[in-house]
Amino acid sequence: MIDVERARRETPGCEHVIHLNNAGSALPPRVVHDAVVGHLELEAQRGGYEAHEQNEEAIERVYGAAAELLGCQEDEVAFCSSATRAWDMAFYGFPFERGDKILTAVAEYASNFISYLQVARQKGLEVIPVPSDEHGQVSVDELASLVDQRVKLIAITHVPTNGGLVNPAAEIGAIAKAEEIPYLLDACQSAGQMPLDVDDLGCDMLSLTGRKYLRGPRGTGLLYVRSAMLERLEPPFLDMRAADWVEPDRYRLRADAKRFEEWEQNYAAKVGLGVAIDYALGWGIDEIWARVHWLGESLRSRLVEIAGVTVRDLGGTRCGIVTFDVAGTNAGQLKEALARERINVTVSPQSSTLLDTRERDLPELVRASVHYYNTEEELDLLADCVRIAARC
Repeated sequence: MIDVERARRETPGCEHVIHLNNAGSALPPRVVHDAVVGHLELEAQRGGYEAHEQNEEAIERVYGAAAELLGCQEDEVAFCSSATRAWDMAFYGFPFERGDKILTAVAEYASNFISYLQVARQKGLEVIPVPSDEHGQVSVDELASLVDQRVKLIAITHVPTNGGLVNPAAEIGAIAKAEEIPYLLDACQSAGQMPLDVDDLGCDMLSLTGRKYLRGPRGTGLLYVRSAMLERLEPPFLDMRAADWVEPDRYRLRADAKRFEEWEQNYAAKVGLGVAIDYALGWGIDEIWARVHWLGESLRSRLVEIAGVTVRDLGGTRCGIVTFDVAGTNAGQLKEALARERINVTVSPQSSTLLDTRERDLPELVRASVHYYNTEEELDLLADCVRIAARC
């Protein structure tokens, strides 16, 4: 079980706000703050390169920590400046040809879908959103029926940005493996709140961010690439971190996933991400997931009792992201009203998941996302504020 009092003591932000925007950017624990600031202080006192040499063990720890988190090898992990950049490095490195197909989800994230459309326009691809099942998640049966020789990539967002839905990533991975189709999983919203084992999931590539449920610094992300997939991807750009210049007219790519990295990195943030992952592992990902899942359902149960409130979360399994709207109340105005009570939420715009928004005729939604350091009392306060807004 999670020791909530300890978690809150170790999270300075809990003294100042009720933070229910963890799917946006969670409150970092003190140890992450101290690790980042400590490396910056070292750079200020010693110099950037010298600080790197002195603190190299902490910098390199991110690879081992990520390997423990994902159940992979250290050399299958690349550090990136964001989850988007991590995902881009895999997607834009794929050797598509005219006529190829990409299978994706109806609730796919806007940034990913924009990339699909760009490459589809450039190379003549077909992008196919797999219909949803009765739970609103990717239909595994429909996906299997769409597989043919032209499908060259399955790319799915594990947890969409606009609700508590958890897509059946492992079941999708089983189909991808059986059909020998590369599988790219966007785990931006799932990493840190639920267990992720790349072998169980069956994914060949996975992207994640540090700032959300892992409680790491902003400006950090990771890319996992299965070793067997490395030679099938050509990084969309290279520098001397990604490759060695071996002859005047020839370079040699690194043999590991660091071929997807840049030479210059935010090393203070990199240290912080390693510490954040170790901190999460210290609590236990299974234990974190149990509490986050319970808090998410507890918040939904409070909101559905309020007249005028509609909870919009789908899925056979739902996570810690809770989206809702209040009849007659603008989502942005409700967010501002909650902020005046020191309650942090965010707004999920219609454009963030355009296909799903249009299919379900969704308005802009208020998104409240819980983490293990949140309390039932905080959920009560949110519900009370929403109840007042619904009456106005």
